[in-house]
Amino acid sequence: MAAIIHQKDKRSGITYAYESISYWDKEKKQSRAKRKLIGRVTDSGEIIPTDGRGHRRGKAGLVAEEEMLKVLPSRSFYGATYLLDAIGEKLGLTQDLKYCFGKRYTQILSIVYYLILESDAPLFRFEKWGMLHRHPHNRDISSQRSSELFASITEADKNEFLKRWGKHKADREFWAYDTTSISSYSEGLRQIQYGYNKENDLLAQLNLAIVYGESSNLPFYYRKLAGNIPDTKTLTHLLADLDQLGFPKVKLVMDRGFYSKENLSALFESHRKFLVSSKMSLSFVQKELERIYDTFRSYEHYMPEYELYTRTVQSIWEYTLYRPYKKESITKKRRIYLHYYFNIEKAAEDEKAFDKRLIERREELIEDKPIKAHKAFYEKYFIVTRTPKRGISVEIKTDAVAKAKKYFGFFVLLSNETMDAQKALEIYRNKDVVEKAFGNLKERLNMRRLLVSSEQSLDGKLFVAFIALIYLSYIKKQMQVKKLYKKYTLLSLLDKLDVIECFEYPGKRLRVGEVLEKQKEIYRALGVEAPS
Repeated sequence: MAAIIHQKDKRSGITYAYESISYWDKEKKQSRAKRKLIGRVTDSGEIIPTDGRGHRRGKAGLVAEEEMLKVLPSRSFYGATYLLDAIGEKLGLTQDLKYCFGKRYTQILSIVYYLILESDAPLFRFEKWGMLHRHPHNRDISSQRSSELFASITEADKNEFLKRWGKHKADREFWAYDTTSISSYSEGLRQIQYGYNKENDLLAQLNLAIVYGESSNLPFYYRKLAGNIPDTKTLTHLLADLDQLGFPKVKLVMDRGFYSKENLSALFESHRKFLVSSKMSLSFVQKELERIYDTFRSYEHYMPEYELYTRTVQSIWEYTLYRPYKKESITKKRRIYLHYYFNIEKAAEDEKAFDKRLIERREELIEDKPIKAHKAFYEKYFIVTRTPKRGISVEIKTDAVAKAKKYFGFFVLLSNETMDAQKALEIYRNKDVVEKAFGNLKERLNMRRLLVSSEQSLDGKLFVAFIALIYLSYIKKQMQVKKLYKKYTLLSLLDKLDVIECFEYPGKRLRVGEVLEKQKEIYRALGVEAPS
């Protein structure tokens, strides 16, 4: 079945007429169409035949739409997409995607580029952006095509990519591990659940776990989780995944949300190095601090660059391992280091806030207006008596208050790798790359609130966002190292390059427009040669 259709080339402004012939593709089991260029359409609607250039010989001159578009002269924006092309090649990312996804890799990259360069725009606006920019796929990706692409990305595809991508990690670097919550309007997806939302959003949510290179600042692993799973329950699955991906010796740095006796024991048993924050309220932590408490705040233990007092204590971690094949339990002992830190200003602030809380909650009891949520606090710090004559009497438990104040201003890091307190603190503070990554996902990549219709689309969209996060992370790291944030924001830097044009003509090499010296400086700072 044939039909005459008109299509405007937005680059040249010329409208062409095509004869569209529909046919059934037996291999792909779907309807397809081939187009034959008839001629140019004038303002009056008249069709002027072309001279035949660009027609594919044979088979009555029929030509696939994408091949016809290739031969038309074009002019498009190139500077920012060229930067992303170069970064992908530099990191080995393009090669990994091509190996794992075949022809689909160009679609993945084009959507990634769009997410980075048009952060606030929904995917259905891709056509306009795609017509104006040179990008890997170099053709339109409709909303239906993007949904089909997301659904085609399987767990096997993702794992194969993560295996290859993880080999690019820096030697001996710690990997920072953390989770975030992503709210969702979607209904019916199994992992969208109500749970602890880190941004106090009232919607149901999906949790997302990410592992980041502490020195390279690049993400190497991610996993989606049900929205009601606490952080402490995720570590054993992470260790299993890292084993399957071929990374058994990865060193992990985590915040105290991941601390539990079971998790530390699992890390020891898997022979992984770790650095994890812990609560000062743990009896194990307090017991070890007692050995050095009286001499802690002395000048030889002061770290002026951080304005902290620091000490490191070596101790023994003991845990029990059950061996089902022998039906017995064995006790193991491992060496562990406790890095303690004390901040005078933080101690004073904590004490002031605690005293204020004591006064307020004592008044609640005296006025006989207790708040249910404060019950544990009442029981821990007050003795309440009632008599017919004196009414309610509230006495403060001075020993309990003194014990609580004793540890104000302190925090602790636990590790099984030999290092001093300063090195441990530097590694731990560098894990904020994960927090920045979550910000990039939610703001720059428009992932604050998900709206997808199927599990497959959700998985695919998260994967594409993860790839985009790799590019963003590289650019932000280079901007920080080269101090580009003094002159540019991420958006203004990309916009500065996005205005560079390129020109394509049939049978000719790609020609790049004018590149200013300031633009060349940006490319060099980002570790990329300027286009020529």
